[in-house]
Amino acid sequence: MTRAAWFPGDIAATNIGRFMAQEGIATFADLRARSIDEPEWFWDAVVRFLGFEWFTPYQRVLDATRGFPFAKWFVGGKLNLAHNCLDRHLVRSADKLAITWEGENGDTRRLTYADLARATDALAHTLTERGIGPGDGVGIFMPMVPETAAAFLAIAKLGAVALPIFSGYAADAVAVRLADAEAKALVTVDGCYRRGKLIELFKTAEQAASSVPSVHTIVVAPRAGPFTAAHPRAITWPSSSTSRPFKPASLDSEHPLFIAYTSGTTGRPKGSVHVHGGFLAKIAEEVAFQFDVTPSDRLFWFADMGWIMGPWEVVGTLALGATLAMYEGVPDYPDPGRLWQFIEKHEVSVLGISPTLVRSLMRYGEDPVRACDLSKLRILGSTGEPWNELPWRWYFEVVGQKRCPVINISGGTEVGACFLSPHPVEPIKPMSLGGPSLGMAVDVFDDEGRPVRGEVGELVCKKPWPAMTRGLYRDEARYLETYFSRWPDVWVHGDWASIDEDGSYFLYGRSDDTIKIAGKRLGPAEVESALVSHPSVVEAAAVGVPDEMKGEALWAFAVLGKGVNPTEELRAELTKLVADKLGSSFRPSAVRFVTALPKTRSAKVLRRAIRAIALGKPAGDLSSLEDPASLEAIRDAH
Repeated sequence: MTRAAWFPGDIAATNIGRFMAQEGIATFADLRARSIDEPEWFWDAVVRFLGFEWFTPYQRVLDATRGFPFAKWFVGGKLNLAHNCLDRHLVRSADKLAITWEGENGDTRRLTYADLARATDALAHTLTERGIGPGDGVGIFMPMVPETAAAFLAIAKLGAVALPIFSGYAADAVAVRLADAEAKALVTVDGCYRRGKLIELFKTAEQAASSVPSVHTIVVAPRAGPFTAAHPRAITWPSSSTSRPFKPASLDSEHPLFIAYTSGTTGRPKGSVHVHGGFLAKIAEEVAFQFDVTPSDRLFWFADMGWIMGPWEVVGTLALGATLAMYEGVPDYPDPGRLWQFIEKHEVSVLGISPTLVRSLMRYGEDPVRACDLSKLRILGSTGEPWNELPWRWYFEVVGQKRCPVINISGGTEVGACFLSPHPVEPIKPMSLGGPSLGMAVDVFDDEGRPVRGEVGELVCKKPWPAMTRGLYRDEARYLETYFSRWPDVWVHGDWASIDEDGSYFLYGRSDDTIKIAGKRLGPAEVESALVSHPSVVEAAAVGVPDEMKGEALWAFAVLGKGVNPTEELRAELTKLVADKLGSSFRPSAVRFVTALPKTRSAKVLRRAIRAIALGKPAGDLSSLEDPASLEAIRDAH
């Protein structure tokens, strides 16, 4: 059994400790159990503890009369998420730093809460003047610049519905999402920088909007230089210097806040609908309790607004009155130390990155990390992919110097939040996701729907939670089929998980990525962990391919470290390594060497694309792919 690597200090000094004292709860185990058993008590107490302001108090915490899939929260209450993330702080903290930002080209900006309010209100007035009102869709096609946060808040403030779109999408992918939501406006920038190149984002936005008749306004923030609107529908981002306060709309707690689109293997993207009351409560709770963020903290998550972690960090950080750190470009340009230099310069205290990004930065060694003063860091976060032990320990020991807990969270776009998370008031094991997030009735089921311990099964949730999607946009049947068709009133998430004898949860990848060899089920993360334990392997991916004898055969793809030659001897070593660690039944039928793995911008490995290319089949929707050249790397594998 794995032993804990990190242990908590003074629990009473944490947000959770203060909450437990307020509610008269003796231990964290008691809190976790009661939050799951009594979710209405818990979420009511959270809202009070975090001091949210309601224009009309809610009459009931939870209404599940239509069943789990259609649960409603904070019934009868009226509020506005933007008011709670911005306006309520202006009374006492107007001059406090809200955003500290750096562009890839070295530009920096700092916005106080008063500055951010002026930018937000200016855009809210402009959108209103252009006929945008409550319920109207407004796209956000932007890199991580301060205006991105202001755009999200302005849209929320007037009651419109934000459509965050990944800033790396091509025009067709942007257009599909705008058209699906019948967007009336799109907010973008003239350009941005990535690996030293100017990306002319407005041209992509213009091309996308030209095929969507409902879009009548494109607001363009000048990032790359002064912008002159030539397009008949384009206007320049309004000046904050003459901004006047914008009164936030009083909205029902269930009023839509944003639609988060995810890519599917086929067909149109899925649009997850999130709402003002539930998203605010759950995300602020996570950032407060899982990451212990207070107004004195600076939080940075390496994310894009088109990934759920973009809205997560904007809402969670600002709702708590803390400072949001934002960065525009890639983490290793112009040199391998760029991310660590950013953390030092902006005094980041809470950092979030993906396991895949950690693995990619490890190849540069420890020197770029140790060259920077990371003493302000106190919490490390991660999400996106399962961990391997060596990268986890590198993150914990080299980056966090063994003093920062690794808060490894797991949820999803449709979850709108986390199912699983360690908390900084409990011992944390390497690679573990701790246990259920507070208020989340998660479990692991076998194929018959029975809870299991000590073996791999399906991750499920048995009760509703505030941030869950209010269905898939205009597709109720798809929503029910995707999450609730296997067992009655049970959300099946599609992740393989296990629970050890201490109650610690571990993930093994998507269940639809499962490899089944001669009737034996295998998660790709297990194979990949074995491969990257070899000193020559930087990254790895494992997929199953059809096999007449076994049903499926295991193929592995390995990215080698700098200067390592892809020899037949190394291939044999890796094959034997997997067999030794997992058993001879799981000996790979092929180990192929590649220069890169196809990933999304959020650093998730696209295993389905790897499998399709290896089999010479169409790869499906690749709109979230970060680097198209990585597909050629798979085709050229040897």
